[in-house]
Parts: sequence; C-alpha cells; structure tokens
Amino acid sequence: MPAKKGIATVAGMRRRRKGGRTEAQADGFDRGDPGTLASLIDEWFAFLEQRNYSENTLEMHKWSLRTFLAWAQERDLRRPEEITRPILESYQRWLYRYRKADGQPLAVTSQRNRLGALQRFFAWLCRHHRLDANPASDLELPRKPPRGLPRGLSQEHVRAVLALPDVGDPLGIRDRAILETFYATGMRRRELVALDLSDLDPGGETLHIHKGKGGKGRVVPVGASALKWLTAYLEKTRPKLLLDPGEQALFLSGYGDRMSATYVGNWVTRTVKAADVGRKGSCHLFRHSCATHMAENGADIRFIQQLLGHARLDTTQIYTDVAIKALKEVHARTHPSNQIEKKRDDPGRDRPKKA
Repeated sequence: MPAKKGIATVAGMRRRRKGGRTEAQADGFDRGDPGTLASLIDEWFAFLEQRNYSENTLEMHKWSLRTFLAWAQERDLRRPEEITRPILESYQRWLYRYRKADGQPLAVTSQRNRLGALQRFFAWLCRHHRLDANPASDLELPRKPPRGLPRGLSQEHVRAVLALPDVGDPLGIRDRAILETFYATGMRRRELVALDLSDLDPGGETLHIHKGKGGKGRVVPVGASALKWLTAYLEKTRPKLLLDPGEQALFLSGYGDRMSATYVGNWVTRTVKAADVGRKGSCHLFRHSCATHMAENGADIRFIQQLLGHARLDTTQIYTDVAIKALKEVHARTHPSNQIEKKRDDPGRDRPKKA
C-alpha cells in the first residue's frame, strides 16, 4: 500500500499524538535549596517574565543557561559563589572547542549569546545582593565576525520554490500560502507562527504583526499573490485542520493547533533543498530575497526598514549594497557625466543629417 501524503496523513498524526503533547521531562538540575544555580536561574527567568521580556529572548536565555548548568553540574559546581572568572574562562574555551553532531563548531554568534546570558544572570545576582562580586563582569567575548552581505534567492529560484507544494492537496495549499507570505512580507518565522486569524485584513491587504522582535508590532502589506493563497487556505484547508473552534492561530498544524517555529524552519529547509536551486537555507532566505528584490526595483530603504521591522536603519542599509548592480545600471543610464562620455565615444552622433 502506498504511503499516505498530504491531508491524508492528518488523521494518523492525531491518533499518534494520543491526546496531546508529551509533558516536559525533569531536567535533572540541582534545586535542593533556593541558593543553587538552577534555583536562582529559575528566579531570574521569573523576573524577566515579570519585566515582559519576549518569549524569544526567554527561550534563547534558557537554552544558553541550560548548556552552562549541564557543564557546571558535571564538574560539581552547583552554587553561584563557586563560579570564578577562571572557571568561566574554562567554560568559554569549552564552547570554542565544542563540536555539534555534524562535526561543526558553534558559530561565534552562538558562543556570544551563551556567554552574554551568563553575564546578564550574574549581573542580576549582584544587583539583588545575592552575590558579592560578578565573575563574568570582565569576561571578554569572542569578536563578532565581519558582517557579510545577505544572500537571497534569485527571482527565478524563488518561483521554483514557491511552485513546489502540491496545491492539488489541501496541505499543499497551506504550504504555498506560508511560502508566499514569507516572500511577500519578509517576516521572521516566529512572527509568522504567532499570527492569529484577526491579524489578516483581506480588505486592506495587510497583516498585523503583534509579536515582532523586541516585542514591537507593525502592519505590513501582504500583496496580491500571497493574499490569493491565504484566501484559498482559509476556505479549503483550515476548516479541515481545525479541531477546536476557539483556536485563533492563522496557520494550523496537522494536529489542529498553532504550528511551531522549529517545524516551519525545518520544513522550509527541506523545501528549498528539494527545489534544487543550488542554495541551502530556510525562512530567512525569503526575508533576504524580499528585501533584495525590492531594493533592486527601486524601493526606498526606509520603506524596506519598516517592512522588515528593523529598529535601526543601518541594519537595513546592507540591502543597498546587495542592490549595487541595479544602482550601477541606473547610474549609467541617467547620470549626465555618462551621457557626455557616450557622446564623446560617438563623434558622429550629433552631426546634422544631410538634406
């Protein structure tokens, strides 16, 4: 019997779930009293939640500090007063030498994030008089690598990826709508999975992003093509996936609930690979492609900044560098000095025609 694909797999997915997600397992860290590292880290996270830090920031810090807790507990370091600067420098060297399952080292950005979370945690302990001195205060973080220019897909390759989902199947319509939304809006994957039904304004052809990076919201145009596929998804696919009438998520998983950012990222990676466009990448490929193609077609960089939700214009400025080829073509076509040189190269151009 051939394997089921598309919407036919949904019923089996729901049976295998058996009533819901598996509960998180205990992490095994020492919380024997309120003074242990794990207990104080829990307290710090509660403080950050009260200060309304974004879910993305909290998840990044939790991941960073879980790594440190595991490393420290292996060395029987369980309390903050046991942590010294030489110990943290030893941990920093461990991060530098660490290799992932694929044999690759941690990116410099990942190393900086994990050490930066430790710096903020120990600073909080000192500010709240839980520790006399901050062992991480003078820790030298790895230098940031030079920022390279973002590499998006060509318009031809974007079309190849967009055409990959099987739109003859309801799940294929959902997948096409997701890819079209990424390309039309340049939004991040966490912004996409956080969208609710009420965030789409079909009449105004806009999407309201409430939970952007840094907790900032913005309204973005969705475009005619993405709106067409979103409408098809809402009419033909979402009702088939919906289990709870109260579910407000715009994009639903096969389980009938909100899709996870991890799943969407992995799925887009597989889709780009299957399209065989000679590039690896995930959701950010569409973000870069959206901004690059708009810059190449003459969009003002300030409008691209608003679309992408960048707090600073210099973050968006990299797309003007990407679009330099198009700028050179415009310059050659329109700048007066180029017109003068063309006339010099063609001496007979301005001669009066013979009667």
